[in-house]
Amino acid sequence: MNTERAVLAGGCFWGMQDLIRKMEGVVSTRVGYTGGDVPNATYRNHGTHAEAIEVIFDPEKTSYRKLLEFFFQIHDPSTRNRQGNDVGSSYRSAIYYTSDEQKAVAEETIADVDASGLWPGKVVTEVEPAGPFWEAEPEHQDYLERFPNGYSCHIARPNWVLPRRSEAAA
Repeated sequence: MNTERAVLAGGCFWGMQDLIRKMEGVVSTRVGYTGGDVPNATYRNHGTHAEAIEVIFDPEKTSYRKLLEFFFQIHDPSTRNRQGNDVGSSYRSAIYYTSDEQKAVAEETIADVDASGLWPGKVVTEVEPAGPFWEAEPEHQDYLERFPNGYSCHIARPNWVLPRRSEAAA
């Protein structure tokens, strides 16, 4: 099987993992810390890292674009350093691209989100190259599978389904 890697940050990683893992074409997910300054980051010591999810997916079953469209549907990319009750740079919205192609798709998707007018404000999502990904402790992996009523600030918002710019203009 041919796979591709995506690294996304959009608030608390528990809810993101729970929703994204259910997408068709997603092979595996794990939560961790990335985009910051502390080597071997942990929950108690992650410095300026964001809580993030690493997604391994089959590009023959789902595209990076579809993954990003869903990412923007399940968190608010117009809030800086915040998702729901979680506040701070650990909860920022960010896309960590692994190739020039992923960077281009991320920038195009953000332009489409902004052009759609569906979100409460303009996108503040950072687009940065992927760096080291420090896997979170075992108690954070698959958290909402083990605790189905646990905390999450992520939902699939039905009104935030992204149309293409050409469709929105028609």
